[in-house]
Amino acid sequence: MDKYRIIGGTPLVGEVEISPSKNAAVAIIPACILADGPCIVDKIPDITDVEVEFDILRKLGATVDKLDDDTVKIDCTGINTVQCDIDLVRQMRASYYFMGAMLGKYKKISTAYPGGCPIGNRQEGLKGINYHVEAFEALGAKLTYHSYTTGEITFETPGLKGNEIILATPSVGATINIMLAAVKAEGTTVIKNAAREPHVTAVANFLIQMGANIKNAGTDVITIIGVNSLKGANCEIIPDQIEAGTYMIMAAATGGDIVVKNIVKEHMESLTKTLKIMGVGVEEAIENVVENGIPTVKEYIRVYKKGNIKGTVITTAPYPGFPTDLQSILATLLCISEGVSNIVEVVTGARFAYARELEKMGAKITVSEITATINGVRELSGANVVTTDLRAGAALVVAGLCANGETLISQIHYIDRGYENLVGKIRKLGGNIERIKE
Repeated sequence: MDKYRIIGGTPLVGEVEISPSKNAAVAIIPACILADGPCIVDKIPDITDVEVEFDILRKLGATVDKLDDDTVKIDCTGINTVQCDIDLVRQMRASYYFMGAMLGKYKKISTAYPGGCPIGNRQEGLKGINYHVEAFEALGAKLTYHSYTTGEITFETPGLKGNEIILATPSVGATINIMLAAVKAEGTTVIKNAAREPHVTAVANFLIQMGANIKNAGTDVITIIGVNSLKGANCEIIPDQIEAGTYMIMAAATGGDIVVKNIVKEHMESLTKTLKIMGVGVEEAIENVVENGIPTVKEYIRVYKKGNIKGTVITTAPYPGFPTDLQSILATLLCISEGVSNIVEVVTGARFAYARELEKMGAKITVSEITATINGVRELSGANVVTTDLRAGAALVVAGLCANGETLISQIHYIDRGYENLVGKIRKLGGNIERIKE
């Protein structure tokens, strides 16, 4: 197992190019199953979750060909089984998207409980995907096999039929999975209290390119009118909102000055507003460029420390609110901000496993159910810490970069799931980080 070795205390300065969105990519890849021809997906992030999904597709009989470093051709017309590789499925949370896609195309899937990061109050087994199961049942699918011992499950249907589905909470995963299952269902499906995150809209747009009839994605009521067939299509993955936020916070925490490029400013509004309230320098700008003969508008954000950073109160919320995936990373900045800060985690609940690790570095954090209270300290000190999940790992990287001394971070395979070329990007900004063997 590898670990990160970080020597902190150096302000990060320069430009960083944000990678394509993990959350969009891991939903768009299974969506290719629905097409009756090959799909070209451009700007694929080089992360382990994507590679796992490619392997799942190959085991199903699909072909995945890399056309260049970040472009793939996915042809699912050769799929010859509905049995997903159980070991691969258990490696990632987003493997549940194969359920919706396979039910939509082949009316059956044998798979297992998804894996992924153990965060917050996320439940295991079927309870962890209860919204998905209830939605599939509402569309006419049945759970025909369930092993409590192995976690293996089978869903099948004689044919999906549209229905009205009201989500108890605006779950991103359930919203996307319903779209995947419903695009070829008979009749009309309406999702109420749907998630509005950028990657939900990205998946809907890709399905529309295939020929799906989806209306109002990006709002809390999405309508899907089933079609008979979908064709292959091209897709370009949107920039990663969470990676962009990570580098924005990294700039402030290290006292640096970073221009974050290849972003969508609208996706960053909740974090931008929060950083400005804290006294961090944030400047937004656009640049008109020509790419391949086509006029294009590029957006970027400059983040820099311009004085003392003040603590604040944040409450996570579904988009366009403050993202739960950024709260642990912002917590690191709050640890070295003036005064008392509070984080209220209402999306996942109790997502504070990172607090114990930050306390090893000198942070003062008190956790009570869904609230973390942080008393700012002057500085953090390097320590040996352990990653508990993807975003907690990113928080520890930020902590190590702004801390005094050496930090060793273990279990970094979690971080590999969602950050492309993390070491290379940080080094380019002047950070002292290396990947070493345990």
